[in-house]
Amino acid sequence: MTTPVQPALDGTIPPPTKTAARRKAEDYETWIADVWPVYTGVAATNRTWTYAEIADEHRLPEPPDSHMWGRLATLLREAGYTRRVGWATSPRPTVHHSGVRTWTGTAAARKAAAA
Repeated sequence: MTTPVQPALDGTIPPPTKTAARRKAEDYETWIADVWPVYTGVAATNRTWTYAEIADEHRLPEPPDSHMWGRLATLLREAGYTRRVGWATSPRPTVHHSGVRTWTGTAAARKAAAA
């Protein structure tokens, strides 16, 4: 069943909209360009977080493939922005509250943000 679309006053049909929470990036490079500045900004704080928390808070797009979240975590850690802290349960119902890593930013991330 489809939801009916209300035409505009001039009779045109508006383009379909997708909420940011349901938006999915078209390719890996576009997705990384969208999410990288958010995660490096969070890494510049003393906060402990999970990737899903930040994605939900900032309404970030989903990657083309869900396994790319792990690649992002690896890239940020290898770039010196983040480090692993511990474990938590995921807030996302799609993963049935499975265990996920918690992260925090490094001194190098805070220094890079201050520069």
